[in-house]
Amino acid sequence: MAFENLTDREKQVLANLIDHYITTADPVGSRLIANKFRMGISPATVRNTLQDLEELGLVEQPHTSAGRVPTDQGYRLYVDLLFRPADLTEAEKAQIRGSLLKEGRGIDAILGQTARVLGEITNQLGMTLAPRFESGVLRGLRLIPVASGKIMVVVIVESGLARSLVLEVESSVGDAVLSDIEALLNERLAGLSLREIRATISERLADVGGEARLINFVVDAKDKIWADDNQDTLTTAGVNNLIATPEFSVPEKMVPMLRLLEERKALTEFLAAAEDEGLLITIGKESAIDEIMNCSLVTSTYRVGKISGKIGIIGPTRMPYSKLVSIVEYTARSITEVLSGYNEKTREVS
Repeated sequence: MAFENLTDREKQVLANLIDHYITTADPVGSRLIANKFRMGISPATVRNTLQDLEELGLVEQPHTSAGRVPTDQGYRLYVDLLFRPADLTEAEKAQIRGSLLKEGRGIDAILGQTARVLGEITNQLGMTLAPRFESGVLRGLRLIPVASGKIMVVVIVESGLARSLVLEVESSVGDAVLSDIEALLNERLAGLSLREIRATISERLADVGGEARLINFVVDAKDKIWADDNQDTLTTAGVNNLIATPEFSVPEKMVPMLRLLEERKALTEFLAAAEDEGLLITIGKESAIDEIMNCSLVTSTYRVGKISGKIGIIGPTRMPYSKLVSIVEYTARSITEVLSGYNEKTREVS
């Protein structure tokens, strides 16, 4: 459907209907629109306009005697053409930025706090998706002896993100040998993505002699060292916000959502698959996830160097998009800046 073919009156009536419905959750009648929004037209004219919008699939009547409510198509037109993002106050900006640092500067803590602050400020369900560590480019590798027969492997990528794990080896390795192997691995592997290293490390180290036993151990442990077991980690907060809405006021409507959040897989895959590098608004059935067919998602990308993750909110399609879009966008920018500062400190000590 060509939304641009709507008349100015049709667009204004639709915008007024949606604005009122977002606030009240009550079907909207023609007389209310004519009186409240003072459009300079009669209730009869508004009624005729609503009938036209209904024929276009933009509004519908839940009951024959009730007013009308927006459809998914109506919301889509609204967010694409009719609404304007609201300006955040300086107090709201300060609350967001201050909350991101509330529990320290560890990336996991920042992401967890981001989900919570999104839930609190928006009164929706806040969520964060951790960056895909394995898509990062290796900046450096450290091999650190921690005990007899144990080596800590520290992997640092170009974004500044780092992860570590302890591997058990058959016997102790001297510091000099360990230093030589570390230098060799950095020489052969730095500049490659972790995914590429995992796929090709056997070939890249096939000709290495010397301490072949430990080299072979590193090759055999490729799925532990170069893959991130926690990639695509989804954090959510604010389920109580959804329970308080009319859309989820009965258990039959809330149970599928709780099941989705418990299993996480479908939601995680949906967020990870979205290739948009900015704001994305997904309305109702557009998500193709049965449990949230009556919900909208507002998501945005944050970056940690060259690696990206997602943050966002889930709530009823009847959400105040104007304000929530601004909150999600500002939070994404803020978390990018916060994590950039975190990474600069990681770079200084690595």
